[in-house]
Amino acid sequence: MGRPHTVSRGEDHPPIARSELPDDTAALARYLIGKLVVRDLPEGMVSGRIVETEAYVVGDAAGHGFRGMTPRNRSLFLERGHAYVYLAYGVSMMLNVSSEVPGIGTGVLIRALEPLDGIEIMRRNRGVERLRDLARGPGRLAAALRIDRSLDGLDLCRKGPLWLAKDNQKPGEIGQSTRIGITKDAARLLRFYVRGSLFVSGPRSLQE
Repeated sequence: MGRPHTVSRGEDHPPIARSELPDDTAALARYLIGKLVVRDLPEGMVSGRIVETEAYVVGDAAGHGFRGMTPRNRSLFLERGHAYVYLAYGVSMMLNVSSEVPGIGTGVLIRALEPLDGIEIMRRNRGVERLRDLARGPGRLAAALRIDRSLDGLDLCRKGPLWLAKDNQKPGEIGQSTRIGITKDAARLLRFYVRGSLFVSGPRSLQE
């Protein structure tokens, strides 16, 4: 079972300093477990605790930066700590955090959140009531936080419409597995998640 749901206040969470972010992509994916994604919307603050990430590293055929920079993925090549937002399969937005040094083109996909602030706003954004399903999966969390391409390239280490923040709780035991929904470089153990969390996405076999 996951830890009991706890409420935080977005205004109490200053942005994570860029110097605190590991400059290795896999290390960053692990580091972000238990950190917060905070979204400032006109109707209020929305936030969630990161419970699942995936790393897309240097030389990774599954990564968007594998074949070089394009107009679509240029935010992935920014200094670590910037948002790379893209539309997957023409349906769902995905939130990624750029990693390593400028020009590399690696990043971390934020796969799932435990909802904290602004739960009623998330419910309206998603059109669902069940807490567990609000941000369990990358497309769901982007919809819950109303993340779109207008946020692409945003500095997540600075308070604004969207940022990363520390939490005052330890995330619990972190598991590691293969990534979900890819065919290239699929055997790499580059997915990190909170063991036992009800808010982690994917098949049960990858949650233990």
